[in-house]
Amino acid sequence: MRLTPCQAALAAAIALNLVLLCSLLLPSVSPPCHPRAVPTAVPGVTVILRDLDVPEHDVAATARSFAALPGVPVLVVAEVAPYPPASLPAGVTLLSLRPQPHRSPPRPELAVRTRHVALVPDGARAVPGLLRRMRDALEAVDDDDDDRDGVTKMVAAAVGRRRPRCLSLEVDVKAWTVRYGHQNDHDDQNDHSDRSDRNQRCGALDGAPAVLLLRTRDLFSLPFPLSSPVLPSLSIQAALRGWRLLLLPDSFPQAPRPPASPHERWKAQTAAAARHRALLALFGVKLEVLPDGSRRWHGCSKDTPRCFGTVRSQTPEYLLEGRWTPPCCLRALRATARHVLAQLEAAGVRHWLEGGTLLGAVRLGDIIPWDYDVDVGLYRDDVPKCRWLAAVQATGRPVEDPEGFLWEKAAEGEFFRVHFSRANRLHVDLWPFHAGRGGMMTKETWLGHRQDVEFPESFLVPLGSVAFAGLVAKAPNDPRAFLEFKFGPGVIERPEYPNPAVRSLAQDNKTSW
Repeated sequence: MRLTPCQAALAAAIALNLVLLCSLLLPSVSPPCHPRAVPTAVPGVTVILRDLDVPEHDVAATARSFAALPGVPVLVVAEVAPYPPASLPAGVTLLSLRPQPHRSPPRPELAVRTRHVALVPDGARAVPGLLRRMRDALEAVDDDDDDRDGVTKMVAAAVGRRRPRCLSLEVDVKAWTVRYGHQNDHDDQNDHSDRSDRNQRCGALDGAPAVLLLRTRDLFSLPFPLSSPVLPSLSIQAALRGWRLLLLPDSFPQAPRPPASPHERWKAQTAAAARHRALLALFGVKLEVLPDGSRRWHGCSKDTPRCFGTVRSQTPEYLLEGRWTPPCCLRALRATARHVLAQLEAAGVRHWLEGGTLLGAVRLGDIIPWDYDVDVGLYRDDVPKCRWLAAVQATGRPVEDPEGFLWEKAAEGEFFRVHFSRANRLHVDLWPFHAGRGGMMTKETWLGHRQDVEFPESFLVPLGSVAFAGLVAKAPNDPRAFLEFKFGPGVIERPEYPNPAVRSLAQDNKTSW
């Protein structure tokens, strides 16, 4: 059937009306009638209030101060609406980041239409023209400086009278570690003047709040653009991309507050520490090395389970993520190894480092950075000399020593295991060997590992020693020959993960360590 011109015009009119009806009457239906694109950026700066001091927040006054700036949109971004409830000024938008089953997923990038965005902490007060100066400073960054020291993608200005400390920042994803240092500007190595009156290029800031300004496209290119606390969150993500920030000498005023009581200070410090720990857990950071060299641990301890589950196919789960053993786990393994070796030495038990543990000692004087246990061989006839092993052997039950280490017989066979604690099962395996036919050292249980082979007793008569985990440990008298006998030639120079069929060292682009 052929359409007449009138029929075709009528059909087109109906279709057009349906499209208009959909766009006008159903703007909030999810999914929408057509895909929502990120708005095209326009000149200007959007202020985002993110780090709110709940419940003693100052969000209404902070929002009012910045909303008074001409042409500056203000967003209050929080997991949920601030409580106690805040009366926000007209035109200020509240955006909740917590998904709700009855609402469309939060899309904060759709709420920012300007080319630049400033992340402002609670309690800051606006200064006319300062956001514009920060934006101009970002756009005027010298390209040669960027090539030398990393790309400057953020500009910061202090909030309050205290100027933040300018720090360097290195993030080692494989080692679950961030390292802070004192920033040394190359141009100022011989300049000992006060740096508070000039710009500084930093990896991170510490010690005082600050406003951060960056391009909107850069902020929302990050996997966690609005995670809190803002300063460490953006600093860590920026460091992983080679970004740096420029700290200006300018500052925003900070609203005065009445002196806090000791209990209020404790609550605020506890809440801030909890937010910081939650952020590092989200980013997979187990250790912070501070500028003075001190360490702040965020992983497992004697009172908590270890950081990984049961190991399958000789491949811990973290290897599949391209990471090595968490530093807290290595610390626990070292402590357990030192304790066990001291107990065996004091009891007169003939023992030696075995397998991959010996390999780590020869190469590094330490545990292999991806290993998940420590292996020690001992003479079976000497087991009764150690009171903890003798007690396990006599009762068949685990024994906890006065320092909280748990000694037990392994469920997998005829060997022993010493755990860091009842809660934390990082452990040392103790393998009883005895002399068999032809002077070969053998044992009762073989787990099918490639290094699980008999070896000549001559490697142990006499025993040698090797540096390991901060002490001198007993070892075969020719460690290289012993390792090559078990693993094959070149094992010291060409190490490999325990099961390269599942994950190999080459997959992590590492040929040496």
